[in-house]
Amino acid sequence: MFKVKKAVIPVAGFGTRFMPYTKAVPKAMLPILNIPAIQVITEEVVKSGIEEILFVVGYKSDVIKAHFSASEILDTELLAKNKTEFYSMVKYPETMAKVSFATQEELNGTAKAIEIAKDFANGEPFAVLFGDDVMYNENRPVIGQLIDVFNNTGKTVIGCKHVKKEDVTKYASVEYSSVSGNVYDVTKITEKPKLEDVKSTLSPLGRYVVPYEIFDVIANLTPSHNGEYQFTDALDVLSRKGGVKAIEFEGVRYDMGSRLGYLKANIEFGLRDEELGAELKDYLKTLI
Repeated sequence: MFKVKKAVIPVAGFGTRFMPYTKAVPKAMLPILNIPAIQVITEEVVKSGIEEILFVVGYKSDVIKAHFSASEILDTELLAKNKTEFYSMVKYPETMAKVSFATQEELNGTAKAIEIAKDFANGEPFAVLFGDDVMYNENRPVIGQLIDVFNNTGKTVIGCKHVKKEDVTKYASVEYSSVSGNVYDVTKITEKPKLEDVKSTLSPLGRYVVPYEIFDVIANLTPSHNGEYQFTDALDVLSRKGGVKAIEFEGVRYDMGSRLGYLKANIEFGLRDEELGAELKDYLKTLI
């Protein structure tokens, strides 16, 4: 069985809830302190042993590409002024992993975003990390936890948390037949069910490890009512064949698709920061 050495990170959306900022700048470049969210996600990937990353980008991809590419002018300026710490910071994204880009010309669903990665996967299993979800775990990165389950079972793995019943309608519902520790045997996945149809509060939250066979499933999907092809629907097909595990991962997830989630990420990462933490904590106390 192949080891998971590749990851696909779709970041092609318009970022509507962060307009007008996202009119010119991709939402994936929203900063958490001084580091773009997409780099935080990439660090999670690299720390999990993954060596190659494909970013599926949209029409505002130049900024993302620039972040992971060399800038001779900036390098020269920083070195000339002996700003070696800043030089190391800007060089790091260039060396994190082997990075490539593919453009999703038509925003017709998450499954179609993943389908673009077929040649990149080249017969191997791969991780999927959606750009709306930033994770924090100081021990084992969340995608690494999924990889561990995949290595033990050889089955598709989805990263999940139990959420409030009313929140399941924003994500998806994962039904299961049995559970061992924090690993579930998945039987059905329903994308954004109506509240009255929710049968499980276990929801997938933006982290997956899938076999190469997922592309055969995606190729035979039918679009949902809005004309989009959902990655969740492809996973549901596999789950009905007994080929999917879910792990209730350890760690904190920040919803970068919402303004409140973005603020929470900055506050909590700030509180963990050695330089900022104590002063930020004192400031928050004065507000509360």
